[in-house]
Amino acid sequence: MTTPRDPAGTRNRILDALETLLLDKGMSQVTLESVAAAAGVSKGGLLYHFKSKDALLAGLVRRLGERADQQLNSAVAQGESVAEWYLQTPHPDNDSDALELALYRSMLAAMRTVDGPQDTAVDEADRALAEMMSGWKTALDNEIRDPVKAEIVRLVGDGVYLRALLGMPPVDPALYRQVVARLLGE
Repeated sequence: MTTPRDPAGTRNRILDALETLLLDKGMSQVTLESVAAAAGVSKGGLLYHFKSKDALLAGLVRRLGERADQQLNSAVAQGESVAEWYLQTPHPDNDSDALELALYRSMLAAMRTVDGPQDTAVDEADRALAEMMSGWKTALDNEIRDPVKAEIVRLVGDGVYLRALLGMPPVDPALYRQVVARLLGE
């Protein structure tokens, strides 16, 4: 008896392998062959899902966007504002929230795509990342009427997340709560 093919499962396995290679070895070690081997698929199987390296990297960034959208929708459903979600402090060591950990891991891997030489693969991933960030900008702009305040929220959130991605010590939680409260006018 044969089991039905699971294209989404294979696609995710390929993207998981890409994330792992990026995090463990960096962009210079990412080839279609190395990703296929790490995912346990043939190069042809990988190319079935992603037609090129740039499509593979863009797929990773798009999955990051999907994970972020999922997390944002969950936060909003629980009564959080878009701004509160954007200003949250990431918790890479907190594996009790699998969605947050997956988002953090995806963001870190996506950032690693820019450590290699500029080529079309990186450009495609950059475009996908710009699309994702543009969506978040739109959501913040729709929620915060003052465009300067929306930009400040965006910059602070980006800085806090970047700080966590770089492994720097977090801002004192009590002080950060005061920053968020002041930014959001609470």
